[in-house]
This record gives sequence, C-alpha cells and structure tokens, in this order.
Amino acid sequence: MVADADVAAVVGDDPPSSRVPLSTAIVVMAAVDHIEERGLPELTMRRLGQVLGVEAMSLYRHVSGREELLDAVVDHIVGEMDDDDDVVTGPTDGWQDFLQRLAHGVRRVALAHPRCFPLIASRPPEAPWLRPPLRCVRWVELFLQGLLADGFSDEAAVEAYRAFTSFLLGHLLLEVAAHGADVGLLDVLEAGSAPEGPDGGGLAGFPAVSRLRHLLTEDHAVAEFEVALETLLDRLAGLRSG
Repeated sequence: MVADADVAAVVGDDPPSSRVPLSTAIVVMAAVDHIEERGLPELTMRRLGQVLGVEAMSLYRHVSGREELLDAVVDHIVGEMDDDDDVVTGPTDGWQDFLQRLAHGVRRVALAHPRCFPLIASRPPEAPWLRPPLRCVRWVELFLQGLLADGFSDEAAVEAYRAFTSFLLGHLLLEVAAHGADVGLLDVLEAGSAPEGPDGGGLAGFPAVSRLRHLLTEDHAVAEFEVALETLLDRLAGLRSG
C-alpha cells in the first residue's frame, strides 16, 4: 500500500480545550469542531453556545452571526496553509514544485477539515469572481505572481489558474464527500452577483489580481471542459496501451 503523506500529516491532532475564557478564536475553533463532528446544517449559534457552556447571546460579542462565523471558519482553515512548512509562497525551486506544494497544502486542509472544506468552495471572498478553492485573494495573487515571475505570460498564468483550480476543486470535493462532507448545495457567487467596493472588492495590495481581472472574469467553461476531457481521454488511451 502506498502511504498517503497528506493523510498522515493531519491525523492525531488534539482538539483545543474548551476550559479557557471565551474569545473569537475559541468560538471559531469550536465551530470548526462542531461542523466536523455533526455537519454544517447542525451548526447554530444556540447549539454552539451549548457546546461552549454559554448563552448564544454571548457569542455575538465575538461574531455578528452565523454568516460571519462561517466566514471566520473559512479564514481559519485556509490560514492553516501559512503554517504548513511544505507550502511555499513562490517558485523558489521552479513553478512545478511551487504548484505541487500548493496543491498538497490545499489537500491537507481538505483532509483535516473534510466537512468544513465545502465552505471554501462556496463562501463569498473579497472578489466573488475568483474561483475555489483558491478564492482567498492573497493566495491567488501569490499563484499569479509566482507563475509570472517564472516566465508565464498573463494569458498563460490565468489559464494555468483556471486549470489548477478546476482540478483541485473537482478532486477534493469528491474526496471530502467520501469523508462525510455535504457537497450538495454550494452558495457559489458568480461574477456580478455581489457588490464590490471602489477598489474592486478588496483588491488593494494585490496588483496581479487587479491587473488581470479582465482575464480572470472571462467565461471559458466550454473550452476548459473540452481540454480537460481530451487530456483524460489521452491518459485513458495510455492506460489501454499499457
């Protein structure tokens, strides 16, 4: 049997103690644990308060409601990649190594929090037209800047982003579904479905995303599907020929 390093990396973590003063971090961690144990539909402010031994109203000192809490859950689990020593923020050893490390980092997050992971595919980010699971503007910026620095053109970097995210999302949603995640309904926001501020939806400080926005928002679904299908058929042809 081939060992799965990503699985091994997320096994055996101890849950945080609930016997500490209430804080935003404690509330968010409790929400993460509650979702993983009981599923997203079971998360309510009242039930979370019961888990923490407080009245639901006490939670509103730390989050304005369930929607803000879910956004904080996404920020928390995505933020775990910042503490992943195997994930790098640029192609120091080439773009292929960079993307492999990033892909495995996202997969480790998914395996560590399989029932929370679908939130990454659905929660509205700073720019709703960015694609999951790299919907955090910072990571999209690092992705684009890394490829541009390693010789990709603007168009090639955006096409790589599309292909990379499509592969990750499709594979990881199937994988977390096998671990009990509910992936039936995702509240994905499409371009133009949410208002954006004067800086383009919180894009100040992210020059690559801002500059390439016109490419990132284009719809290439048909072409992407055909390319992915042809790639799959080529791989199957190789399997058939041995």
